[in-house]
Amino acid sequence: MGNWFEQILSVFVAIGKDIAAAFGAFGDFISSLSGWMYTYLLVILLVAGGLFFTVRTKFVQFSLLKEQFRAVTEKPKDKKSVSSFQALMVSTASRVGTGNIIGVSTAICMGGYGAVFWMWVIAIIGAASAFIESTLAQIFKKRGPQGSYGGPAYYIEQGLGKKGLALLFSVLLIITYGVGFNMLASYNLQSTFEGYSFYNPSYTPWIIGLILAVVVGFCLFGGGKRIINMTTLLVPVMGIAYILVAVIIVIMNIGILPDVFVKIFKDAFDFPAIFGGITGSCLMYGIKRGLYSNEAGVGSAPNASASAEVSHPVKQGLVQVLSVFIDTILVCSATAFLCLCSGAEATPEVSGAPYVQAALTKNLGSFGPIFITVAMVLFAFTTIIGNLFYVEKSFLYMNKGPLSKKQDMAYKLVACGLVLLGSGLSAGLLWDIADLTMGAMTIVNIPVILILGKYAYRALDDYKRQRKAGLNPEFKSASVGIKTKTDYWN
Repeated sequence: MGNWFEQILSVFVAIGKDIAAAFGAFGDFISSLSGWMYTYLLVILLVAGGLFFTVRTKFVQFSLLKEQFRAVTEKPKDKKSVSSFQALMVSTASRVGTGNIIGVSTAICMGGYGAVFWMWVIAIIGAASAFIESTLAQIFKKRGPQGSYGGPAYYIEQGLGKKGLALLFSVLLIITYGVGFNMLASYNLQSTFEGYSFYNPSYTPWIIGLILAVVVGFCLFGGGKRIINMTTLLVPVMGIAYILVAVIIVIMNIGILPDVFVKIFKDAFDFPAIFGGITGSCLMYGIKRGLYSNEAGVGSAPNASASAEVSHPVKQGLVQVLSVFIDTILVCSATAFLCLCSGAEATPEVSGAPYVQAALTKNLGSFGPIFITVAMVLFAFTTIIGNLFYVEKSFLYMNKGPLSKKQDMAYKLVACGLVLLGSGLSAGLLWDIADLTMGAMTIVNIPVILILGKYAYRALDDYKRQRKAGLNPEFKSASVGIKTKTDYWN
């Protein structure tokens, strides 16, 4: 029986390697295109756009911090409706995942200490972009039999009247989350097993990928509600535990902390080194991994934001600001200081899971790798499920309704196949694919919200006026100059 199993496994692995090789043939092209996109387009779009929104909203991410917490705890009138907190959890489930651990580790190992600073910058100014896109998603959301829904495709079509651009964005979202991000999450998950004695690079990644694909498929085809509920419950617990472990390691090495801060700020402003090789600099890695982690301005979170029942669109915009802060300022910083204070050396050779495992092992012994493996399994699984939520919303828009049974079957089988494939590809290729597709979404979304931002600014002013008058703000679309009838807010 062992021989049969080995023969089947060898055939399966050989097929997987052939597919991986076919993908790898495009690796150099994808890498160069990704580098060009981030060097010449996205740096300007993200930084300039985020700064503009920050100034235009009068620093909404800081000035209305109290309102953010008020909004996230507000309950909808209809108990069956999606609350702001539930919408926050959907978007946070997708945001908080493997990128917060593996992405941060990669940024530090490949870009240096300064990458942490630029991740903070992207989060702080990007929070204003997140506010705008989520407020717009609420303003232009649609009414359906199971509640409200919407996102960039809907505010592009209704706000700009550009159906072709809305369709393009939907396609890009499907490619980004269904292909790029999910393959990367699968790879990141299996990479955490590299430090175990049973790990064989020839076939272990494919076995882990197959198991993950089967579990994801079980959930997609309707049998995994209990698994989803269980992981949704466990992920916040694991997130808190992860932050506590990071705090413990920092306290254990508190003497190193001042030097860590000095190195972060020193490297961040080493401009000769940055501009001497910008594509591999701390600036570029900070922007790439920061954007991958918090997704501010990408156009993904608005799909979750539109599902919440709130009395005023600005409330959900404020909730998404909080989500960005939770993701990057809290969880990503936990990974950064866990690693940088641990005493483990950051080199390109250990980028990703090995660096985090080395940091934990150095301080917590054998418990460290086990802890991070469990965390990664939970984070990667919920990330994949959260990503597919966004994919389904895009199919809903493109199809103008639910997929047929055959279409739904094909989509779910392809989704599982991509999860399997991602486990066996190379890290560099997968990061480049994810960066490229995510960048393409951002290039579409940022100009759109710059044009439509006027509605969000007016909504913010309206919200402030009502709060100043001691009211619980309620919204009417006519108050921001929208003349056409919307599904809500009339």
